[in-house]
Order: sequence, then structure tokens, then C-alpha cells
Amino acid sequence: MTSNQEIADVLYQIADLMEMQEVAFKPQAYRRAAQTIESWSEEVEEVAKRGELEELPGIGKGIAEHINEIILNNGRSPYLEKLKKSLPIKADELFAVEGLGPKRAMMLYNKLKVTDLASLEKAARTGKIARLEHFGETTQEKILAGIEFARRSKGRMLLSQALPIAERIIATLKKAGPVSNIAYAGSLRRKSTTIGDIDILVTTKKPKELMAAFVDMKEAARTVVTGPTKSTIEIRNGPHADLRVLDPSQWGSALQYFTGSKNHNIALRRIAIAKGYKLSEYGLFKGSKNVASKTEEEIYRKLGMDYIEPELREDTGEIKAAQDRKLPKLIGRSDLRGDLHTHSTWSDGTASIIEMAQAAKSYGLDYIALTDHTEKLKIANGLTPQRFEKQAAELRGLSKKLGGFQILHGCELNIMEDGTPDVPEATLKRFDIVVASIHMGLTNDRARATKRLVNAISNPHIDVIGHPTGRLIGKRPGYEIDLDAVIDACKEHDKALEIDSQPERIDLDFGMVRECVKRGVRLSISSDSHTTDSFHFLELGVSNARRGWCEKKDVLNTTSAEKVKEWARKHE
Repeated sequence: MTSNQEIADVLYQIADLMEMQEVAFKPQAYRRAAQTIESWSEEVEEVAKRGELEELPGIGKGIAEHINEIILNNGRSPYLEKLKKSLPIKADELFAVEGLGPKRAMMLYNKLKVTDLASLEKAARTGKIARLEHFGETTQEKILAGIEFARRSKGRMLLSQALPIAERIIATLKKAGPVSNIAYAGSLRRKSTTIGDIDILVTTKKPKELMAAFVDMKEAARTVVTGPTKSTIEIRNGPHADLRVLDPSQWGSALQYFTGSKNHNIALRRIAIAKGYKLSEYGLFKGSKNVASKTEEEIYRKLGMDYIEPELREDTGEIKAAQDRKLPKLIGRSDLRGDLHTHSTWSDGTASIIEMAQAAKSYGLDYIALTDHTEKLKIANGLTPQRFEKQAAELRGLSKKLGGFQILHGCELNIMEDGTPDVPEATLKRFDIVVASIHMGLTNDRARATKRLVNAISNPHIDVIGHPTGRLIGKRPGYEIDLDAVIDACKEHDKALEIDSQPERIDLDFGMVRECVKRGVRLSISSDSHTTDSFHFLELGVSNARRGWCEKKDVLNTTSAEKVKEWARKHE
């Protein structure tokens, strides 16, 4: 099956190449379609089989035809390949570098004959890019940093891409034969933001049938190695996946071992040795006697500690906390009552306000904050104060149609270079909640970026700082900030920092989340939804919050809509 992310990635590439060829209007249409597909919870291939592609938001006849081509060609697009051949550059290589969009890539080709990563690096290191109009030294340095970042990120997959692949593998194996236990392990089970490979563990009475089904999967580009208890395949357009068949009596010890992390396991083995044990994937041994191996829980218990959730297993204090019976009671998805960052067709969303509200209600939420973009972000059709007034009128008219579900009226404003909002104070006073984000000037140095955020946090009308570092995983590292200064400001003014759950953001990162939890700074877990099918991204944000030791009490939107509004009013 061709995954939603594979289809979306192809559409994004088509949009980029169309933009390079200066095709009007179509690039935006393809990007909106890609956005819809990557956030759609059902497999789009199933939608295509029913002939219902054109019923999805933003997908017309032409784009639907290309999606069907992608599916028929197992993730390949003849149309995309034709576009690539018509260009004189290696778009895949160049677009992996942060800051190199279609227009700049073509400019570099026209001026310096840059066609690939090697020629780009050569032009930057010899200072040629800095001498170009509209580039300069700062852009050249950013390109060099982007080249290094792209190389480091190569070969890793987003958590949101790896999870559905692992789930499809598990579903395939369950159909192929009886399984007693089955789970994914490794960094995927720890919910790391990027995944190097996929580890599947299973216990079964029919290993041959499962191994055959595994290597014959549609996702498999090729079989790397196959054997009676372990096989490895290369996922199409993705990482390797390993399948291991285990002895049922060793399920717990193997699951613990292959989940990791490496540093967590090393620390556990040291504790085992100190207690006179030996710990391995085969079990916890006292001499030659296996004293614990069937479950993870009994292994941790034998070692004198509470069970440690997979997301915490990074050797960052979790073992001492488990020994002292002081592990946090981690937040769960069901603890979230609302979503404080969503968008509609009023700005750059793909669905109406009522459609977004109904989707959130179906997902199990009690409320959302509608936070469409503000005027300065013209690329996102940002709203003027007058349009926000009209939007407020529409919201008042919807209140009776939603059966108790609430919509808070808010905005996602732009933090300007000096840290001020791009919205008049009189307009800000009318909102239930205000999210403030940096969308422009992403190349600010540490001091300047920190000052912008601190100034924004001190503004009495701003409640939440959205995607605080601006990172895009695998594309750009985000701007550096003095986290202590930002946390101090949030603590002083009782403001919240957001964990943006969009798959390519997951911003804040879990280490920063941990610092916020330690210092008692409120967090908001948001979907940043632009489509009706993006609310499930909240699960990614929750996983990241768990990695940062978050409990329910640490997160603003685990409370009611009324309490959120009451908290926001205190700032004014």
C-alpha cells in the first residue's frame, strides 16, 4: 500500500517544481492537497479504491488523477519524473537544504550553474553565493549549515511516517499466522521524533509463515537478509525493518532490550551486576537461573524499581526516579480536553469553522481555539482586524449548532522583529486566547531571537508562544534561544509554551519540555490543524510531552474551556 505520506511527499515535490517553472496558481493547490492527505487518518489508497478522492478537501479532478497514478505505480509519479527531467538541476538534493526554495535554486543555477549538492557547497565555500544580489554572507553561511544538517538527517524518517508502516507490518503479520505477542520496539516505541529503522518483535508457533509474509510485503523494496528467526527488508522510500521471532519465555527481556535506549540499558546492566545478576535480551539471570524474562515489569521489579514507560528510557534520571518511587504519572491523550491552535478557510486552512469544530468533537475534544493567522502573514491569507470582527460574528451564529462544544475565538499573530504583535491592541483585547509565533526573521541570532520571545511573553495580550524554536525536523534546526531566559519570562508572566504536534515540528523538543516541567512553566499541546483530519497529530505531541516527563497538571488544555479563558483574562 502507498502510504499517505508518500503520496503527500510527491505532491509537495510537484508543487515545488511547478513553482520553479513559474506555473501560476497550481503549486498552492498541490500543497493544499498534500496537506490534506498527510493529515488524513484513513489510508488515501482506500479512498481512491472507492472513487472518492475528489470528495477530500482541496482535491479536484486533475490532482485526483495524479494521486491514482502514484498509487498504481507504488509511490512513483510519472508526472513528477517528467517534471524533474525538464529541469537542469537535481531538485531532491537542493530542496533538502533549508532556505533553498524553487526560486532561489533556479537563481543559483542561472547565475552559478549550481545543479546539485556538491556544486552548491563548492559555490558557498568559495564565497560566490555571498556576492550574489539578494543572498549575501548570512545566506551563504545558512546554506553551508543547511548542507551539513541535510547530510546528518539523511536516512531518518519522521515518527509520523514510521508509525503507520510499523502498524501495517503488524497487521500483515497477524493475518499471516497466529501470534502470541507482537510489538514494535527501538526508538519507535520510545516515540523519538525521527526513526533510523523499524524493529518488530513477535512470538508465534508459525515463524516460517510470518517470515514469508514479512519479506513479501508491498512496502518491501528488497530483502536484505532472511532467516528462521530474523529477517530484514528495506522499506520503499524508507529505512530498514527487522523482524525477530522470539521464545515466548523471553518476551519481556527481549522487548526491554530492543526498546533501549542504549544508555538506559547500560545503566540497567550496571545495577543488575551490582545486585549479583546478569541482564541480557534473554533474561535476568542469577548465576545460570533465569529469574525474570516473561515481562518487562518483573525485570524492573527484580532490579528494585518501578516500571519505566518506554518514552522515559533515555538515561536522564528515570532510573533513580524509579528506584525512589518518584516517576511522573505521565499525561495521556485522553487527558486533553481541547486544542488551542487551529486554522480554518478564513486564513490558510482547508475547512470551514464548523467543519473544524465537528471534526474536533468527533475526535473526543470539548473545545478548540480558532487561531487563524493575522494580517502580516500574507502568504497565509492573514486576517485584518475587520475580518476578525466578521469572523467573531460567524462564531456567535454557530454556538447553537454545536451541542455544547465550544469554540474560543483567538488568533495566531506574528511576533515582529522587536517582539511586538502585528495586531492592534484594541483587536487583541477581544480574543479569548492569543497564540504568538515567529514566522519571519528565522535567521535571528540567539540574543535577538531570545529578546523577541521575551518581549512577546511580557505583552499582556499574548497567552501562548507557538512552535517556540521554529524548527522543521530534518530541514532546519530552528533558531537558538536562551531557554532559561524564555522560561524565566514565562514563569514571571504566567504564560504557556506550545508543543506544536505537526509531524515536521514537534516543537518544543522533549529536552526543553523537561526544563519547563522542572520549572513549573505551563505547556499547551496543540495540533496546529489546518484540516479536519489533523487532530490525531495531538498523539505525537502527547508522546513528546511524555518524553519530557509531563503530567496532566503541566498542560493548559487538560482543563475546561472556561478555565482556559479565565487564565487568559488574568494577563490583561
